[in-house]
Amino acid sequence: MYSEIKLASLRLESGEILNEPTIGFHTYGKLNARKSNVIWVCHGLTANSDVLDWWEGLFGNNALFNEDEHFIVCANALGSCYGTTGPITPKEGETAQLDRFPLVTTRDQAMAHQALFEALELEQIHVLIGASLGGQQALEWSILNEQVTRNLFLVATNARHSAYGIAFNESQRLAIKTDPTYGNGQLDGGKEGLIAARSIAMLSYRTYEGYVKTQTEKENDRSSEFRASSYQQYQGEKLANRFDAYAYVALTHAMDSHNVARGRDSISQALHKVKANTLVVGVSTDQLFPTSEQKFLATHIPNADYVEINSEFGHDGFLIETDQLKAVMRDFLNENYRQIRPTVFKTTIKKNQLMNLVATI
Repeated sequence: MYSEIKLASLRLESGEILNEPTIGFHTYGKLNARKSNVIWVCHGLTANSDVLDWWEGLFGNNALFNEDEHFIVCANALGSCYGTTGPITPKEGETAQLDRFPLVTTRDQAMAHQALFEALELEQIHVLIGASLGGQQALEWSILNEQVTRNLFLVATNARHSAYGIAFNESQRLAIKTDPTYGNGQLDGGKEGLIAARSIAMLSYRTYEGYVKTQTEKENDRSSEFRASSYQQYQGEKLANRFDAYAYVALTHAMDSHNVARGRDSISQALHKVKANTLVVGVSTDQLFPTSEQKFLATHIPNADYVEINSEFGHDGFLIETDQLKAVMRDFLNENYRQIRPTVFKTTIKKNQLMNLVATI
């Protein structure tokens, strides 16, 4: 069921105050008497709050997380365009702010989740799950409120967004801003630029092997109109038909802002504040969020384990390899897991190795 709540205000990290911001969210299933069956999902960059639609296999009927056993909550991220306040939201009776929308950080997005959590009068989350940008939000939230969740699943995410990731995001924003309709007051401005931006993004989400396997021509003599070209155009148009260029810019800036050390002593000190039983999941071929970043998280979060799932599809593997995800998450939640689990990544990293890992995040 989709719902919306309106907060009195939300103070951003920048100091700017959003007056009466709206949070759009979906809930599924029923809260049990002890309020102990809450599953909370923080979604990725261009997803929405309807998690049963886009994370099929992990969520849904007869899935690991289902409406019969759980009360599932997924909130649309602050700055998006699917119900929660963002660039296309009018400001206090004025027109939409569009490219004038203030900077929103992953910490701001975590504060919005906390506000909704309190409005729903929940006491604790049984499992908090986030992947990619959603994982950044879930991590920030677990640091801001150390008691918010019993179990934390961080998938294909990091403690600080990398220079490589920021460079990809900036390239996408440059593509959007070359569209002359962006920033001229049009609510649907930047559509052609968004198509180009999504094409750039796909290269960071997938792999050489994945493209060769799925987009290579069956004919050997073709000299134009390649499948890979059509695929890039299709993916760009598909996103542009359902998403907003201004929200895309805002959310990529939010991802770039992610750094749990900001305003704190260090990344390590911030990660040590996480109290939840934590499973960190890496995707073997992820280029955008390489497994070194997840191993770093698992090393510095107390009570954290690391597992790696195999995929030919890079970062998008977290959406594709749901059978593997389901298996490792089910094992982790098994009440006997701590006694029966296999050897996991949990080792002392030498100082020079640690510095190399820090450099990557």
